[in-house]
Amino acid sequence: MYRAAALDVDMPFHEVRNSRESCANIERAMILRNDSWQLLCEYTQSESLRKHALAVEACMRAYAQRFGAEADLWATAGLLHDFDYEKWPNEGHRADAEHPFEGSKILRERGYPEQIIHAILAHADYTGVSRLSPLDHTLFACDELAGFLTACALVKPSKSLREVEAASVKRKLKDKAFARGVNREDVHKGAEELGLPLEEHIANCIDAMRGIAEQLDLA
Repeated sequence: MYRAAALDVDMPFHEVRNSRESCANIERAMILRNDSWQLLCEYTQSESLRKHALAVEACMRAYAQRFGAEADLWATAGLLHDFDYEKWPNEGHRADAEHPFEGSKILRERGYPEQIIHAILAHADYTGVSRLSPLDHTLFACDELAGFLTACALVKPSKSLREVEAASVKRKLKDKAFARGVNREDVHKGAEELGLPLEEHIANCIDAMRGIAEQLDLA
């Protein structure tokens, strides 16, 4: 159970207020994360899809901190970007049904911020929703790459992200027979939308995912 830190009785009023606000923000963030994880698990039974959600969440949080954005908001977009995919896989790429359209309705009903909903809709080109904000561009950039990095780790002898390096990942992207489900064009376009060299973007995501390697079973 979350408990707020005790406040110093001799603390000046403005510091007491700031401390209380900080505790309240932490509590809200924890509630949001818990609710989002429960929502993901409600609609996603696949362990691999849950781990993919965690990987993208980690990448999004890292980029939010890098860009000075709201980390919990960005991380939530990463965690939930595919939460409806297992139930509504949308193999026909319909813009007005299935993933991510059905998920967007659920998120809206549950009161999630419109920024998150827009970014999730925009991460799939076939929805026709334009990527406008840094959040939109970053979610698109991290999605396919996170999946590819997981594949790269799993073929290592140790199945560990510690052995995955940006330069080798960049070379492996050229091997079309490896991890065929990953859209190489989206990986390259994602880095371009972030305004970063591809190798730097890869390195950023590797570092972010290494931070939760145990949760991903890639330690």
